[in-house]
Amino acid sequence: MTRTNGTTAGSPEAYGAEAYCGSTHTTARAGNASPAGPVLGPRALNRATLERQHLLRRSAALTATEAVGHLLGLQAQNVKPPYYALAARLEGFCPEDLSTAMADRAVVRIVTLRSTIHTHTADDALSLRPLVQAARDRELHAFRKGLVGVDLERLAVISRELVEAQPRTMGQLREELLAEWPYADPFALSVAARCGLPLVQVTPRGLWGRGGQVALTTAEHWLGRPAEPTPAPDATVLRYLAAFGPASVKDMQTWAGLTRLREAFERLRPRLVTFRDEKGVELFDLPDAPRPDADTPAPPRLLPEFDNLLLAHADRSRVVPAALKGRTWAGNQAHRTLLVDGFLAGVWRQDGNVLTIEPFGRLTKGRRDEVVEEAERTLRVMSGDGSYDIRFGTVTG
Repeated sequence: MTRTNGTTAGSPEAYGAEAYCGSTHTTARAGNASPAGPVLGPRALNRATLERQHLLRRSAALTATEAVGHLLGLQAQNVKPPYYALAARLEGFCPEDLSTAMADRAVVRIVTLRSTIHTHTADDALSLRPLVQAARDRELHAFRKGLVGVDLERLAVISRELVEAQPRTMGQLREELLAEWPYADPFALSVAARCGLPLVQVTPRGLWGRGGQVALTTAEHWLGRPAEPTPAPDATVLRYLAAFGPASVKDMQTWAGLTRLREAFERLRPRLVTFRDEKGVELFDLPDAPRPDADTPAPPRLLPEFDNLLLAHADRSRVVPAALKGRTWAGNQAHRTLLVDGFLAGVWRQDGNVLTIEPFGRLTKGRRDEVVEEAERTLRVMSGDGSYDIRFGTVTG
């Protein structure tokens, strides 16, 4: 294996984690009635969230399907990110683990949280989608001008009949709908179908190492059972805290793309503990959830673009230092991200057998060696045995 040394970025001089002093392990009583509670600094919040995300130590117990369920889905605009997300979190993972689960319909690709494609377990596809339907309704409202004269209930019925007769691409579905409403906006018609129905992407789309255009059918048809009635959000609040807490009401609303979740948190307050962040924002958590000491070592991790960790909170300072805000994006494109000491420290890319790491600041020799070790592991897991070239480059822009 070749390791090619390039030029590391010169500014800022230190990656963000070293700028925080953080808080040590704290406890709180269940049912705290006011926001006044122990303060958790960014490092303490970082370690708590990383532990629940299996990023402090990889899980050797969870299957790929179980991990997808624990994490309440994986962001999946592109095919590969869910695979890299699990590689960072599971010991012994290989891409075929998730690919097989998808082929067996134990997991599916479906639009849910924040109007984006996620990989979900079959159970969550049938329950989380109804929970976030209100957000889909709001999204559709923005296209109302292109849908004048369109009977949305009839559109949903026709769309369901079409995609359950055989999976359709969005272009094929749009063409059929235009025959019914020739004066409607074509794109608005496809948005109406996507918002009105729980459409999953059928395989081979999403399988590791296999191509396939996006063809759609309903979750109920693909999974062979009906969707659940719209659930109260309480159970999902508890699961969110188990995977992303401690967190504020606004954090969960950002993650889910929903509003008005305060009432659910208040119903659950007697069962929860509360903290504050350094800005005084109230944070909720499960009493027995892990909250490691802020100085707990956090090994480097290579995360895919759109990783849940960077998108699950309104306040992302527990992972992204203020000085690096916005550095994971270029226009509409998200970069793959490097964590060092638990915090955003750079970006990376892979071109064939070449993996290039671009730190935002200077890495010590010890940190650099740890990053190379993690890069080597990532390449072995995702690309198999072979000859690889690991390089350090310069961040531009």
